[in-house]
Amino acid sequence: MNFRLWTHLFFFQFVSFSAVVVIIFGILIYELNVMTLAEVFTVEFFNIPVYLIIIAFILTMSIVLAIILTVALSSPFEQIRARINWLLLGKYQNEIFRKELQGGNWFDASRQTAKDINRLRDKIVNLSTDLQEYTAAPVFVGEDTKEEIIEKERNRIARELHDSVSQQLFAATMMISAISEVAEREELSVTKSVKKVEEIIGNAQTEMRALLLHLRPIDLVDQRLDQGIKHLLEELDTKIPMEIHWNLAPVKVDSGIEDHLFRIVQEAISNTMRHAKANKFEIYLTQDKHSIQLKIIDDGQGFDVSTAKQKGNYGLRNMEERVKSLGGILNLISSIGKGTSIDIQIPISKREVNV
Repeated sequence: MNFRLWTHLFFFQFVSFSAVVVIIFGILIYELNVMTLAEVFTVEFFNIPVYLIIIAFILTMSIVLAIILTVALSSPFEQIRARINWLLLGKYQNEIFRKELQGGNWFDASRQTAKDINRLRDKIVNLSTDLQEYTAAPVFVGEDTKEEIIEKERNRIARELHDSVSQQLFAATMMISAISEVAEREELSVTKSVKKVEEIIGNAQTEMRALLLHLRPIDLVDQRLDQGIKHLLEELDTKIPMEIHWNLAPVKVDSGIEDHLFRIVQEAISNTMRHAKANKFEIYLTQDKHSIQLKIIDDGQGFDVSTAKQKGNYGLRNMEERVKSLGGILNLISSIGKGTSIDIQIPISKREVNV
């Protein structure tokens, strides 16, 4: 119950009842001369002063009527607020939109507002479906434009390889040179240096594998989404020093949407391998009649989400753009030292469920 509304209504009822009682007694005392003002405070009923009975009656009626009015007034608006909250969460198919507004019989405005919200929800669902169809549809470009796109992607990957892997391999080379000099003198142990070189080279290999994920085909090559993700994870499980767990349910959506979700998974894995320093990686894929849910978790070093967004993190921005293009919602939770959790929800239409 809305206590603030109840307080206002109680005060209004109390003042109103008190004013009515004062007017009635004023008429009885000064106009009709039925009683005097002194008698008002001396007359008793069952040994209880009448004025106390009147005050108790006013308080009781004010409390009861305030409660009734508060419930009657706030109930439809609470339901309207609930509808708006479900829209904000992207739960366009929630059962609440199929229910009639309870209460609010006195106020046609609240019912009309609820109908307007449902119409807005229908438009959002239609726009989301149209956006998914547009995103999933193949885009045909001329050969020159396609070559420019491919060249731009290759240049980006080449820059990242140069800026990260090349520097690590160079550091490893310098360490090996130092080890050689030490070994020639045979005066110092080289065990720690060798381990350091192995660590650097191992990091370089992990970095290389993460970057090469971007070179994989955009489509799933005649595989379902869950099959493609499973194949990718099984391949990585044998190559990287990280514990990987997954639970992938088959999903039924257009192949274009599957391709986008697969690329999102690739991007998330690449970011984890390159930046998270995680020991454990988990991915879950489920579907109900309203949406597809993709959850990705790691126990890595985490990061400050607001800072990453301000700096324009490429991987994060890429995932957000893909999710947005599908009409979905991406919730990112991360904190330094506590890992990262990515929760993605993509709405689906009835037509897609029947694919």
